[in-house]
Amino acid sequence: MPGHVSVTGTSGPGYSSPAIIKQYQSKKKGRTMSPRLRVAGPDDAEKVAMLHADSWRRNYRGAYADSYLDGDILTDRLAVWSSRLAAPAKGMTVIAEDQAGLAGFVHVVFDDDDRWGSLIDNLHVSHDRQRTGVGRVLLARAGESIAGQATGKSMYLWVQEQNTSAQQFYRAMNGTCVEKAPISPPGGVPSRLNGTPNKLRFTWPDTFTLACTTGH
Repeated sequence: MPGHVSVTGTSGPGYSSPAIIKQYQSKKKGRTMSPRLRVAGPDDAEKVAMLHADSWRRNYRGAYADSYLDGDILTDRLAVWSSRLAAPAKGMTVIAEDQAGLAGFVHVVFDDDDRWGSLIDNLHVSHDRQRTGVGRVLLARAGESIAGQATGKSMYLWVQEQNTSAQQFYRAMNGTCVEKAPISPPGGVPSRLNGTPNKLRFTWPDTFTLACTTGH
């Protein structure tokens, strides 16, 4: 459905405004891309894990050890997502799809922290969908979910200090960097890190500020 964002599986105040949709639409190889957002289920574990592993390999070098990234991280990610999507508990994963398949996903943990609110635990966009608005749509949808389902309206996420492009994006989405902390090694294995990389905490005291970036 060109020009239309369809959100299924949850309800709540709408952040999927026409402004977001217009910013997302782009022509790639003669096709008009239109995202469909839906809540992920157990059958989506493999494709989410594949995108997650690919995103790590492309974006986490320098922070994670090459030996770890070049290993079988797909099996590791598949185990994580198979468990997570089979028993969502207090979290929710939303995926964005278009004619070419999975374009991105976001995972939210509701009411994760008493001070900072709900956690955007993962936000990854397919490499060939970068800078087409998918990340903006997914982050706005996460804010909508938090406003409708969490006890508070604040949210936060962590981004690697080396990932300056992601930091620029979150600032453009009205996020504020409030602190720096060491990155925890994947699976608690120190050898999976390259040195002592850091991460930055970005916060949104009220998810309404996301709507202000989209013209809603």
